Amino acid sequence: MQPELYLSYPSAFLIGLLGSTHCLGMCGGISASLSMALPVGQGFRFRQTLLLLAFNFGRIASYALIATLIALLSTSAASQWHGAGLALMTLAGLLLIMMGLSMGQWWQGIRYIERVGAPAWRFLSPLTRKFLPVHNGGQALALGALWGWLPCGLVYSTLGWAALQPTVGSAALTMMFFGLGTLPSMLATGFAANWIRGLKSNQSFRKLSGLLLILFGLWTLPFQALLNH
Repeated sequence: MQPELYLSYPSAFLIGLLGSTHCLGMCGGISASLSMALPVGQGFRFRQTLLLLAFNFGRIASYALIATLIALLSTSAASQWHGAGLALMTLAGLLLIMMGLSMGQWWQGIRYIERVGAPAWRFLSPLTRKFLPVHNGGQALALGALWGWLPCGLVYSTLGWAALQPTVGSAALTMMFFGLGTLPSMLATGFAANWIRGLKSNQSFRKLSGLLLILFGLWTLPFQALLNH
């Protein structure tokens, strides 16, 4: 494993953690509704936890799959064009900066990027209705696997970062760690919806998270390499 990968995995986790309020807006509603079809009674909390874990496992698996596909394309491009690495680093950095600006509620330009995935989601979205309401772990897993393709600026930002990894496996792991970073807020949505809604509306938290994402983006931009060129 290359030395920089030791830093990329915890950084991807942190990006997911910082972007939690964005995740709540995109996936929080469906996560919170998973337990609505469950009968309240003995074992309710266990069944609720099972559904939440299955849904999020499917979602994170989709992130890893998308990263694998992106990495295959980027690896092929890098082998044919020596400037592909610089272009990918610049794109990844700019996407993170745009996501930070959106998180801090300073500029919502990332929404234009999210439209890139709209055609695929128009095809997949009707399939999600086949698994609603969710009654078991298998349905939750399938729903999460589909939901992972929902157009999301935060996911796209991190995918740009994953594409920089030297191997397909490391790209998939980067997105897996990103997904794990989003997990605490997604699980909490099912258990503590009121507290999570308060966090989502906390302006100080949003601005701090946005600022840190912008710093991640600036750190990603290949300033030194560009100067050398």
